[in-house]
Amino acid sequence: MSTLSFTVLWREPVLVGPASPRTPREKKRLSDVDDQDELRSHIRGIFFYRRGGLARDDPVDIIRRALSEALVHYYPLAGRLREVGNRKLVVDCTGQGVTFVKADADVRLADLEADVPGLMPPFPWIEELCFEVDGSSALLNCPLVIIQVTRLLCGGFAVWHSFNHTMCDAAGFIQFLNAVAELARGLPAPTVAPAWSREVLDARSPPTPAFPHREYDPVPRTQTPTEDDIVRRAFVFGPSEVAAIEKVMPPHLRDRATSFEVLAAVLWRARTAALRTLWSDEEARLVTVVSVRRHSTALRLPAGYDGFACAYVTVVMAAGTLLSCSLAEVVEQVREAKASVTPEYMRSTADLLVLRGRPPLARANMFLLSDLRHVGFQRVDFGWGEPVYGGPSGIKFGSAFFVAVKNSDGADAVAVPVALPTMAMEKFAAEIQSLLKESIVGSV
Repeated sequence: MSTLSFTVLWREPVLVGPASPRTPREKKRLSDVDDQDELRSHIRGIFFYRRGGLARDDPVDIIRRALSEALVHYYPLAGRLREVGNRKLVVDCTGQGVTFVKADADVRLADLEADVPGLMPPFPWIEELCFEVDGSSALLNCPLVIIQVTRLLCGGFAVWHSFNHTMCDAAGFIQFLNAVAELARGLPAPTVAPAWSREVLDARSPPTPAFPHREYDPVPRTQTPTEDDIVRRAFVFGPSEVAAIEKVMPPHLRDRATSFEVLAAVLWRARTAALRTLWSDEEARLVTVVSVRRHSTALRLPAGYDGFACAYVTVVMAAGTLLSCSLAEVVEQVREAKASVTPEYMRSTADLLVLRGRPPLARANMFLLSDLRHVGFQRVDFGWGEPVYGGPSGIKFGSAFFVAVKNSDGADAVAVPVALPTMAMEKFAAEIQSLLKESIVGSV
């Protein structure tokens, strides 16, 4: 448990608009994938930087100026969302700007690194560090992006951000932040120009879903635990842990299954066992987020596309079967689900979303996993070098993500923050530890 305490002085939030007043004033439709119910929320993340690089300059001023310059190129982000008929979302490119907050904290980066669990989520002091602007969680008629730059006592600083998920996926928002970073470093323009082209992921006419899309099953939501009973913890898998688990896979999976597929199966089984809320014949759901950018040509996604270019795909198994079958069988199920995400699957997703009125994900006994290790958080450089940490800043019950970190030996590793009720967390940790011990013994 964290014992770290510090104070933060926040200045009044201001709106930062495009540096040029001549950005287009227009309304732009979001795609039929962008405005689905699941994305109607804000995603938060944070970067930490050491003193260095442009150390004599103020990161607040440099980033604020670069942000304004970047919004000339990414001017829709300076607008406001509106909802039209049939829940369709459009962005009104008003040029009003994004929210910017300047702050100072009486804490050093070394203090944050030394605190439990270190510079990786869940950050127990994140609410103490970051300023929640009133009304910023609304979907419509409010700023689409918030940036807070917090200077630390040591000369390092943190950049916290929040963005409306209907406007971008993680890769799209990192593309925008890289544009800000390049302009902060003195480049005359971003190296990647944004491309809107949201119509390429619209439903067909007429919509003709070709897949069952069980991720959108119309099932009742199961009861979730109260926030008072939730604890958060990061589980770190370094090269030795991943290798030990992979060694107990059958030969045909050992070389072909990715670390995400293996760890997804491990985490899903452990979580299902830990919660103990499922009868053996109830369905457990693993939903993974799969990027379709590798299908850019088939889907006609242009270079610089910054909209939501991912599909949700689901593995559904009876809880009893999930816990009694082999780990390899679960890995195979995860692999098959991911492989099903083709250009036709993505078109089918858009069709179903329109036909069903943009339904939410089926959250009954759902575990939502996304792999953010390769999105580019670690490479966002505002002129002070790459971040000590870059990635999401929090985790909610029902979901988890993979983020790149260094383990205690300094090796590349994956951290998976998890949110569970207190008793379930103890069981979950025991399940993971037991598997690692069995894997190490079995691989000797």
